Amino acid sequence: MASIFSKIVAGEIPSHKIAENDKFFAFLDINPLVKGHVLVIPKQEIDYIFDVPDDDLAEMIVFAKHIAVAIKKAFPCIKVGMGVLGLEVRHAHIHLVPMQSEKDLIFSNPKLKLTNEELAEIAAKIRQEL
Repeated sequence: MASIFSKIVAGEIPSHKIAENDKFFAFLDINPLVKGHVLVIPKQEIDYIFDVPDDDLAEMIVFAKHIAVAIKKAFPCIKVGMGVLGLEVRHAHIHLVPMQSEKDLIFSNPKLKLTNEELAEIAAKIRQEL
């Protein structure tokens, strides 16, 4: 059965897309730690980040870097943190999170509850910086 992320890539589940190319897809986390929290995934469904082929993993990090630069411009922060957990969805993914402190990257923190309109506004703001 396809992961929820594969269904997002296929357009079966709506998302607030930030960017995509032939191999990767970036979209807003709908339960973000902070505004501007983006997920970057390979389009190929691979469960574990370290099972992604080396060349693809390197390309995925570079793809994420471009998104992180746009996030930092759209949501001024000290740095954009990168987290890889991979326990909640069985599809490799990178979290990109604007940080004012290390506490912003604690995944047990309460998540923001944003409206669809707020998410659309955030996505547009990041896309504008790409």
